[in-house]
Amino acid sequence: MPGICIPEVVSLFPPAFERRERALLGARFDGLYRYAAPAPARGLTFNALRGDPALLAAACGLPLTPSPFAPGAYILADADARPGRHPCHHAGAFYVQEPSAAAPAALLEVRPGLRVADLCAAPGGKTAQLAAAMRGRGFLLANEWDAARAAVLRQNLERLGVTNAVVTNADTAALAAALPGAFDRVLVDAPCSGEGMFRKEPAAAAQYGQPLVEHCAALGAAILDSAAALLAPGGLLVYSTCTFSPEEDEAQVLAFLARHPAFSLCDLSAAGFGRPGEPNRAGDDARAACCRRIWPADGGEGHFIARLQKRPDAPAPGRRPPGPARAKPCPAWQAFAKQLFPALAAEPALQRGEQVFLPAPGAPALPGVRVLRAGVPAGRLLTGHGGARFEPAHALFMAYGARCANQERLALHDPRTDAWLRGEEIEAATAAPGWCAVLVDGLPLGFGKMSGGRIKNHYPKGLRSL
Repeated sequence: MPGICIPEVVSLFPPAFERRERALLGARFDGLYRYAAPAPARGLTFNALRGDPALLAAACGLPLTPSPFAPGAYILADADARPGRHPCHHAGAFYVQEPSAAAPAALLEVRPGLRVADLCAAPGGKTAQLAAAMRGRGFLLANEWDAARAAVLRQNLERLGVTNAVVTNADTAALAAALPGAFDRVLVDAPCSGEGMFRKEPAAAAQYGQPLVEHCAALGAAILDSAAALLAPGGLLVYSTCTFSPEEDEAQVLAFLARHPAFSLCDLSAAGFGRPGEPNRAGDDARAACCRRIWPADGGEGHFIARLQKRPDAPAPGRRPPGPARAKPCPAWQAFAKQLFPALAAEPALQRGEQVFLPAPGAPALPGVRVLRAGVPAGRLLTGHGGARFEPAHALFMAYGARCANQERLALHDPRTDAWLRGEEIEAATAAPGWCAVLVDGLPLGFGKMSGGRIKNHYPKGLRSL
């Protein structure tokens, strides 16, 4: 891990936290809590849905070094850089997150065609990693209980071009009741007391206390029980936190195993980063060493990860989840798609009111569950004197813009790229009249409408770089 080691940063830690950790770690405390770099690092995880992560990292022009925590993840060396305003960020080429936060999703062993659930998904970095590993094949459920955070999750997955996700805003117990045994993989990045965020987020230290630890431990236990019900026999469950407390980490996992004897703990000693879990935080149970901890000295702010497997011969759920909603032909969409997205013209489309969307493949019906997005919003039908007219959506072009038959192709350092992201009209060079995708070095930046040699900007106002 690049950077200069600095002395202990004990002033960052609440006294009660430090007393507990010194009692548990003894002489190891000062070494493990010595940060590997003088300031919190930012990580960029590149989106394999947009191309090869190594090539994307090289093309974006940012000072990056490979991260040890996940494939396709990098550490941003320039503390003053503003990656969120970079055109490649607008185009969904990467997601910004604390480096060690990329580790849990990479340990879930996701591959195309699986059914995957992320139960605490906002703001979406780990969900994006899962989606990239799935390559658009298989069903991805991205759930967030907090409504405001769920809206951010939906926006991020749209920017990243995820096509096979259903975004829900639900209690995990309701999901477990609706979809028992429906998933091959489940990720629980649990709400936690945030002890690993003391340096990065001073508010975490200000609100810290044992009641918060106990509340988060109870909440994590309830979510884990829902995850157990959602997982199919033979499936994998990854549980993670960004905290160090025994109640939320090793003791949480061992208590889960006691409640759910159909599960076993997988050994993460070959993960390539971090250190073993601490048995003395779980009644000196040696199984705790199978977990993984990322300490400040290891280059992250702080993470705990455990991977569990449900026995292949575990009892299967008593009923199947409901089947998907049936898609009906939408002539206005089909006419539009034949012109601009011929590869999608045969895809089924669902219409609800004036809204048209392309459903996530294999997504079940979810009665009683609040669904924010189910697949890709394609656009809406506007009815006038001439009949129904299809108006496309930004999400359609973020997901499939590179496959659009009419494109305006920009380059990263083209002045028109910055103008486009500011919401301005730009001069057309490659697009024909009508609706067109706007791309930067082949990556989607939404869409516009070309007329008279100019492209009217339809980039959403809330996303523009003003």
